[in-house]
Amino acid sequence: MSALDPVPTSWHETHRRLISGETTVEGLTHAAFERAGALRELNAFLELFDDSALAQAAAVDKRLSNGSAGPLAGMLVSIKDNICYKDHQVSASSHMLEGFTSLYSATVVERLLAADAVIIGRTNCDEFAMGSSNENSAFGPVKNPLDGAKVPGGSSGGAAASVAAGIVHVALGSDTGGSIRQPASFTGTIGFKPTYGRVSRYGLIAFASSFDQIGPFANNVTDLQAIYYAIAGHDAKDSTTSQRASVPAAIPRPGKLRIAFYRECVEREGVLPEVRDSMLRLVDRLQAEGHLVNDAELPLLDHQVPTYYIIATAEASSNLARFDGIHFGHRSEKANGVEDTYRLSRSEGFGPEVQRRILLGTFVLSAGYYDAYYAQAQKVRRIIRSATLATLKDHDLILLPTSPGTAFDRGALAADPIAMYLQDIFTVQANLAGVPAISMPLGQDAACMPFGAQLMARPFEEPLLLSAAHAIFEN
Repeated sequence: MSALDPVPTSWHETHRRLISGETTVEGLTHAAFERAGALRELNAFLELFDDSALAQAAAVDKRLSNGSAGPLAGMLVSIKDNICYKDHQVSASSHMLEGFTSLYSATVVERLLAADAVIIGRTNCDEFAMGSSNENSAFGPVKNPLDGAKVPGGSSGGAAASVAAGIVHVALGSDTGGSIRQPASFTGTIGFKPTYGRVSRYGLIAFASSFDQIGPFANNVTDLQAIYYAIAGHDAKDSTTSQRASVPAAIPRPGKLRIAFYRECVEREGVLPEVRDSMLRLVDRLQAEGHLVNDAELPLLDHQVPTYYIIATAEASSNLARFDGIHFGHRSEKANGVEDTYRLSRSEGFGPEVQRRILLGTFVLSAGYYDAYYAQAQKVRRIIRSATLATLKDHDLILLPTSPGTAFDRGALAADPIAMYLQDIFTVQANLAGVPAISMPLGQDAACMPFGAQLMARPFEEPLLLSAAHAIFEN
């Protein structure tokens, strides 16, 4: 492979070549580093883990040669810069944690390494995972590999770009309100958010603890399923993880499906005509194939984004309080006294978007407004979850667009936070309800930029969701 050759898009195909001796994990890793260097203008990676990745690659090659390699042998993976890896830097793309070296590894990292995946680097993201465009990083924006003038989506834009650019087979991101699925839609990749509690959050730098969920990007469902089963399952270090077993299995054909379609999503103002038309054609095709597709009522669509941002910013305000220059994080050299240390350290360490969300979260938690905003938002969240589960009681899946449109130009929405927040309008429901969701590539606009369709399933029914996504979009 040359520096300009992408890695084979299918890890399963790569694994076949490794078993047959046509290539080596070390060779693949060197090529990935060369390609990442050739594409450094994307700003997808904040750091490449040259030494540890090559050491892991050499060890995996030895295990492949003696037949003891793990289930992900040779899979090249990037991790978002809010996932901890022992003895490696992690910054959440913020000056607040710039230069910090993690003292431990996230559970997902430990499980990847135990399965013989190779982690080649940490990817750029919106600061503390707060954003929908990957323009909020303290270390500069990420460019969309398909059009450098456009955003890759956020907050896991660097992770999506690393897959779309052909540098890695799979990337791990985090999804709080759509931060995996929306970048997948914008980059033509697959993005998967498991059920809340299905994948351990131990070692994930928290944004909003009741929403955050680690999940993968990939180019095909088969690879995505392989990494999902490697990282999923109970973790004693995370009390929110489910005790339910997660047993790897082949992807079965799901048979005839009962699908609820949110027609309101494609008929509302602001939805790109190509998105609307492609979704309607998909519905027609599914019906022609014998699947039952029913129009369903979307619960409180115009209230979902406000509900999400009230709760998420409240949790962010609490979670980020520890970064004060005294307990953790950047400490201002200009400070004179305790109050100055708090004020200047946080003002210098956090960027504008993070400051905005902390202030909003602090406001909605304040004594005079707690009941009017935070408590009310929690009630609405319960209504949305109940309505979502009621729909899924009578249907196998819910179908809706991933995003109203395609990737927009960098800077286009920078001055309008509300317009930026509305990029999450179709993705936040899965986080509010705690259900699994996947974004699959569906079509392109007139400028050949991709967009995705989204499927949601009942909690812990990832096998059905993955098999349906494979059958509907890849067969």
